[in-house]
Amino acid sequence: MYYKQAPIRVKGGIKPKNKRSNFSSSWWGKRWIEALESFQDTARLARGRSYARKGQVLSIQINDGEIIAKVQGSRSKPYKVNIEVETFSLPIWHQVIEIILKKAIYTASLLSGNLPKEIEDIFSEENLAFFPSHHQDLRTDCTCPDWSNPCKHISAVLYLLSEEFDRDPFLLFKIRGLDKKMFFELLEKKSKLLKPTKTKEFFIEQEKPISLNFKNFWNGLSTDEQWLKDGFEKPEHSALLIKSLNKFPFWQGENNFQETLENIYDQATDFTIELLKKDQ
Repeated sequence: MYYKQAPIRVKGGIKPKNKRSNFSSSWWGKRWIEALESFQDTARLARGRSYARKGQVLSIQINDGEIIAKVQGSRSKPYKVNIEVETFSLPIWHQVIEIILKKAIYTASLLSGNLPKEIEDIFSEENLAFFPSHHQDLRTDCTCPDWSNPCKHISAVLYLLSEEFDRDPFLLFKIRGLDKKMFFELLEKKSKLLKPTKTKEFFIEQEKPISLNFKNFWNGLSTDEQWLKDGFEKPEHSALLIKSLNKFPFWQGENNFQETLENIYDQATDFTIELLKKDQ
């Protein structure tokens, strides 16, 4: 018989940075939790949330179609958790990428490190569910003596995954069988194969760009005033270079490095635009 016991408290476990009850701040992370809670035992999930908050999860490894984790329970040896997710075949991914390339806004969103909100619709065109929608979508196992599946140890890992998906949404692609690097390689190859659809009337003659004397610029000397006129608008997407860099997996620091830099970028952009407008 299985008796409930308090878990052994550990130091250095993975704790959620998001102090709110929902764990996640991105729409896709919240959608992951929403999907889980639609078909999982709410009582088990509640105990799993408590385990996650306490830092009982020691490690999480995300592979193609599989998540492996260690969770400290009431016994001296941590329990091993295994979660398998159905992967999509390469031909399916090719079809999905073709749909993505039909709308530039989808590609722009992905390049900025975000998932377009239409991602579920894109996969549904291939009769696939992007997020889990049934018990059978997740094959879970834990070495603990609890007969319930998912147990609280599995649930704790599932909740922490939502915050990790906040950090890197392409991990949702990875658990479906395609990692971030391969996805963008396929996206690039596919885009080159597409035939151009623009006709002559869509093209307009471009003005000759105004050259900038880089020597003067870096030495703090004056630049061509014409170069500073017109066209100063805040970009639609900020800090794309910073966002393209991977964050630390399951980062436990107090501040998010990328978000901090993005705020600095935004402030510098606003200040520069105001400064240039005053000089015109």
